[in-house]
Amino acid sequence: MEMHQVRYFLAVARTLNFTRAAEECHVAQPSLTRAIKQLEDELGGELFRRERNLSHLTDLGQRMLPMLQQCYDSAMTAKSIAQTIKKGGVAPLSIALSQAVDITLLVPFITELVRALPGLELRFLRGPSREVAEQLKRGEAELGISGPLGESWERLDRWVLFQEPYLVAVRAGHPLASKPSISTADLAKERFLCRSYCEHLGELSSFLKAGGVEVDAGHKVDAERDVLELILANVGVGLMPQSSARAESVRLVPLEGLNILRDVSVYAVSGRQRSTAASTLIKMLRAADWDDVGIKSAA
Repeated sequence: MEMHQVRYFLAVARTLNFTRAAEECHVAQPSLTRAIKQLEDELGGELFRRERNLSHLTDLGQRMLPMLQQCYDSAMTAKSIAQTIKKGGVAPLSIALSQAVDITLLVPFITELVRALPGLELRFLRGPSREVAEQLKRGEAELGISGPLGESWERLDRWVLFQEPYLVAVRAGHPLASKPSISTADLAKERFLCRSYCEHLGELSSFLKAGGVEVDAGHKVDAERDVLELILANVGVGLMPQSSARAESVRLVPLEGLNILRDVSVYAVSGRQRSTAASTLIKMLRAADWDDVGIKSAA
């Protein structure tokens, strides 16, 4: 089935006149008639009753009309999008975010990007940091925003945006919330919420276990939002990066002796052509003053 055959069929279905349809399609009537006959042969039956000025759709033609119309419309839409992309009017952008990155950090930049590029089409992918690396490798994402990926692939470009500490997150009103700092002895008395997707899980677990905190006996949680909700419900306490626990009813308290910092970076694959949207977003993120959200910008 050729698209010009579908176009000719739709023109005749609309005008119910082969001559006028041929004029609309800017084609000789014999060519139009021949194309529709080929379409009928392919579909296995007549699409029109040809009765001079009383031509009309057959039952098969009536059934095919909505499907062929949809087929034609989809093809024209695809063609239009492809042409617009080629001209730079539409800037599709896929961004892989690690589970440990709060998307609200990006909202001001995304809002500005959408305003600057009205045709922008966004796709957000979520997963642990190792999956962010794989999505970049496979070309499923153009940009990645994450803590350390645990990936040494030489083609990964990386720009560190900010550094942040891990802090004990507790519900406002919790006995630990009013302390200037918390010891591992204090933490050992609490039910611990283990963020199983944390980029520094191994290092943090070793530190906590050395201080007597039974990490393995705590609750295992696979989503940042779930950790916060469980903290607010007083189910347990968590050790979270500063940017992930900015909820109004959550208090963040330093853990004594813990000096592990998380670098949050934007990643892209070196050598691949970047869209205007991707290049613009990288520049915006790198130029941002992260101190505005209480986070230390990278040098």
